[in-house]
Amino acid sequence: MAISRRKFLRNSALAAGAVAAPHVWIPASREAWGASIKKGEPIKVGLLFSLTGGLAVPEEDSTLVMQYAIEEINDNGGIDGSPIEPIIIDAKSDFKVYTEKARELILRDKVLAIFGCYTSASRKAILPIVMQQESLLFYPTCYEGAECTQNTVCTGPLANQHSKDLIPYMVNEFGPRVFFVGSNYVWPKESNKNAKIWLEQAGGELLGEEYVPLGSSEFGPVLNKIRSANPDFIFSTVVGASDIAFHRQFRQSGFSAEKMPIASLTTGEIEVKAMGAENGAGHFLSAPYFMALDNPTNNKFVDSFLSSKYGKNGVTHYNMEETYTSAYVFKYAVEKALKENEPDAVTSKVVRDACAGIEVKADVSPEGLVWIDENNFNTWLVPKIGQCQADGSFKIVKEAPEHVEPDPYSIYPDIGTCTAEGLKTPDGTIRQDVI
Repeated sequence: MAISRRKFLRNSALAAGAVAAPHVWIPASREAWGASIKKGEPIKVGLLFSLTGGLAVPEEDSTLVMQYAIEEINDNGGIDGSPIEPIIIDAKSDFKVYTEKARELILRDKVLAIFGCYTSASRKAILPIVMQQESLLFYPTCYEGAECTQNTVCTGPLANQHSKDLIPYMVNEFGPRVFFVGSNYVWPKESNKNAKIWLEQAGGELLGEEYVPLGSSEFGPVLNKIRSANPDFIFSTVVGASDIAFHRQFRQSGFSAEKMPIASLTTGEIEVKAMGAENGAGHFLSAPYFMALDNPTNNKFVDSFLSSKYGKNGVTHYNMEETYTSAYVFKYAVEKALKENEPDAVTSKVVRDACAGIEVKADVSPEGLVWIDENNFNTWLVPKIGQCQADGSFKIVKEAPEHVEPDPYSIYPDIGTCTAEGLKTPDGTIRQDVI
């Protein structure tokens, strides 16, 4: 069910307030501070994704693939002999639920880490509790950057790892005139700040920029503006159920991918499956992973996952693959920490520190070798651009020649540098920073 406009606006205010006010209510108890491993006991992690509501299309698969990865790790001896125990939460596509459940996972369940969120709004909603309790969030999808909290490890691409390639590719292939459409929250708006710079550098022209409420399924007014502007292509940061509605209404309104393709950062195999391949065919996605990647690890991953009890949705896609990869970053980081510490000294903070430089090699990562940056805890990866085919699969039409460094402040060079201690400003001050 789509999120109502009233409910979305109410939840947006809650999420925005949580970020804007660093002194939000936190229980006085520090009992869970630095949750640690107990020898002989399972290692608890929280899976905080939406299984219902407007964000369930991409997020359900994140929960499913995390269960698959955890089962795979546990079947191979767990982490130093200890199994991983997932605590599964349905955040219900509600920012308030994300916040409440993150607090419960940290303070009541004493998880060592949370794997969760798909939107930046939900991530920012839970960051105050994650940061104040020195917990750890694995955020397994693309985001806008402009953040240096040091309590987050991200396995998806930043703006300089996807739209930086996608925008000039589309300008070169289809023409310079573009119309931006996005969901109305921080990620699309901040992503479009980046995209405007790449567009200007490519000699493009922005004809219009429209945002719709997250969960909205009404695109008539936006499509009318697109018809009047007549762009060469559309750059989309619409997410979740809204993304499915947008593509369907785009085609129903007489637009075609041949004359006016949509270039997206979010429309992967699972969204195309939900909307119908006829509505996705011909459009473009920038991502580090596609189900069609032809390498031994991905071929095995696709076959094994889809034949498992977790593969009920019938496809693999970038968001779930980045989630799968994050499970192995966690495994390797905990193993690294245990080599240097007694189990009860391996806290969430210690695991975060151990993530620096962790590699997930090509025999484990379906997208190929990736590694975590030692300073900003984002991921070095290889950007790719795919075009959706008539059967819903994606044909890779462009691939970066080498790994691209994650740069969370790529369009804010004067702000400072993200380091392992926090954002280092030009005057030498270190702070935890979110623009």
